[in-house]
Amino acid sequence: MSYDSNKVDRLSELISSFVCHASSHLPDDVNTRLAQMREVETEGFAPAIYNVMAKNMEMADELGRPSCQDTGIPQFFVRVGTGWPFLNEIEPSLIEAIKKATVRAPLRHNAVEVFDEYNTGSNIGHKVPWIDWELVQDSDELELFFYMAGGGCSLPGMAKVLMPLEGYDGIARAVFDQMTTYGVNACPPGLVGIGIAGSAEVAAKLSKKALLRPVGSHNPNLKAAQMEKDIEEGLNSIGLGPGGFGGRMSVMGVNIEQAARHPATLAVGMSTACWAHRRAGIRIHPDMSYDFFTHKGVTL
Repeated sequence: MSYDSNKVDRLSELISSFVCHASSHLPDDVNTRLAQMREVETEGFAPAIYNVMAKNMEMADELGRPSCQDTGIPQFFVRVGTGWPFLNEIEPSLIEAIKKATVRAPLRHNAVEVFDEYNTGSNIGHKVPWIDWELVQDSDELELFFYMAGGGCSLPGMAKVLMPLEGYDGIARAVFDQMTTYGVNACPPGLVGIGIAGSAEVAAKLSKKALLRPVGSHNPNLKAAQMEKDIEEGLNSIGLGPGGFGGRMSVMGVNIEQAARHPATLAVGMSTACWAHRRAGIRIHPDMSYDFFTHKGVTL
């Protein structure tokens, strides 16, 4: 595939700055939710843990360093308009941006090649950065979500296919089994993404995309929104608290995404984000102007 190196340089510079900022600054909705939870958690170790979290983010901003040493496996979720003029330049720009951000941020070297078992030292590897593609008709814009999939928050992830008679109770049971077993490893309070579909791979993908939704948002389906509320309340009753040291709340929220399923299968996928939920979204126009919509008022 041929591409214009000058356009790649321009686009990769912008995306590299975007990634660097996301590594050290939480999105607006996450900051708001953590502040709300900090007000509620007034007993035990919880206040001290929330104070440490706040100090951590303050120092990350002051020093221009990542908010957590585990900067994860870089993942991009691309929604690109069919009229975007630089389609050929997107993938090489994303790869180049990660190379630059690895040095600038800096990002920890996390890309370990499967089977060969060696760290590439650049956060570039086979199918890494992971890029998820979606085409948008009648658009000339590039909408890009970046997510840092850290080891702790990835550990509780799962996907499985249930017998349909297990129903939505079976989905909730699978989520609670994971969270009561591995939830503490995800550095709570985190965001829980749930995907419901007809096959494991679709459910897993939807669960990760659910993490891209704003904290506090709700599924437009009223039954799904009620399930989000019920599972959130149930998980909070477990009392993981900040850092897993106990408290009144375990999660920032629960987001569910769904796809129509086969009559004979009911699949569930779950992904978790840690309290330092480094998710960032940017909309880039053909003239390279942009809207950094998860971090309002930020100029790259």
